[in-house]
Amino acid sequence: MLNVEELTELVATGEVDTVVVAFADMQGRLVGKRVVAEHFVAELPRNGAAVECCDYLLAVDVDMVVLEGFRFSSWETGYGDFECRPDLSTLRLVPWLERTAMVLGDLFDHDGELVEVAPRSILRRQLERAGELGYEARFGTELEFFLFCESAEEARAKGFRDLTPSSPYIIDYHLLGTTRDEAVISKLRSGMLAAGLPVENSKGEAGRGQHELNLRFADALTMADNHAVYKNGAREIAWLEDRCLTFMAKPAFDDAGSSCHIHSSLWDTANGRSVMASQDDGNAPSEVFRWFLGGLLATAAELSLCFAPFVNSYKRYQPGSWAPTAIGWDTDNRTLGFRVVGHGQAMRVESRVPGSDCNPYVAEAAMLAGGLHGIQNRIEPPEPTKGNGYESDLPRIPSTLVEAIELFDGSEVARSAFGEEAHFHLLHMAREEWAAFNRTVTDWELRRNFEQL
Repeated sequence: MLNVEELTELVATGEVDTVVVAFADMQGRLVGKRVVAEHFVAELPRNGAAVECCDYLLAVDVDMVVLEGFRFSSWETGYGDFECRPDLSTLRLVPWLERTAMVLGDLFDHDGELVEVAPRSILRRQLERAGELGYEARFGTELEFFLFCESAEEARAKGFRDLTPSSPYIIDYHLLGTTRDEAVISKLRSGMLAAGLPVENSKGEAGRGQHELNLRFADALTMADNHAVYKNGAREIAWLEDRCLTFMAKPAFDDAGSSCHIHSSLWDTANGRSVMASQDDGNAPSEVFRWFLGGLLATAAELSLCFAPFVNSYKRYQPGSWAPTAIGWDTDNRTLGFRVVGHGQAMRVESRVPGSDCNPYVAEAAMLAGGLHGIQNRIEPPEPTKGNGYESDLPRIPSTLVEAIELFDGSEVARSAFGEEAHFHLLHMAREEWAAFNRTVTDWELRRNFEQL
């Protein structure tokens, strides 16, 4: 990480000439501006080097199509600007790009108020709620992706079909198979470390050419920031290596899906210790832990939109696929939506529900909203589920985006926790995603119906 003095020196010596000022959009992608480094440093004492961007950036889909019907940003509001104010605690070098630094920021409106519908703001509001109860939230996200032999340009020219996985066989924990990809994966590890991201390890996953790179857990906001920087950087590094990768949740139905398992715990802000394990028995969950878990289970279905925001997201939830379908828990059972792992100060909940396509800020915010709902209402979790969760009679994760939209629309937990404006914004974005899908004739429909009907 960099401080302002170090950046100023690097700018003076010509080692940095560009500062990327970025924020996450509703899809979790980093967007923003490349600022001449000398200008950035000069503006810090004046306006904090804030940059203005069009507010339509929070009202577009993944194709940057402007969507109508939002309250926050529309033709009626004139698509004005908001201000991205750099959070200097996120200042870092981007070692895979020449002479480049990056800083993430928060969005503010013309009145100097946080933009409530911005993903980083949504998470900040949940962190404030946790703080009022005396808790700090700490998270870890495990992000999976598929690596392909084609470049991004070649993949697009092929319509993203018939791509060559970097490995022709499953490489879960496979050392020989992952050695083949070290030219790219080693650059991911070293690049992220040099950018100040605390990489712990990388491993092969349960698909052909599927990988996972894990960062050390952190406070919730830092973890979401690190997640966003890593996800953006991974694609940039792959592009520089003439390869492509995808964080799509289910790029091929006959292969594994890519998840984003999220580990969460609460810590006492007064003494800096975890409140998840019992003080009498470090191997036993505390009351707070039980209520937190109870809230996660009780809200998993109605908040699923925050973990699986796209049509494709729901194709990941298949029996026997390592992606959960059942809303249940146990201490170490990968067939369920939630696992309790670790003990003592390391005790935490792993949610296996989110996919790799989730927005980390929104997904973490939803987990906090659910967990805090459990604590405030003292919701006890059901008994742990033993055996195969896929074949259980447990409640199910929604199987389609439509079902998730209906549940989120009716969720008083989401509406209360996020606030009316953020709740509406997330809901409308999902409805527009479903509407866009329904305006498309898929290859499956053509193959099935063109000649036969």
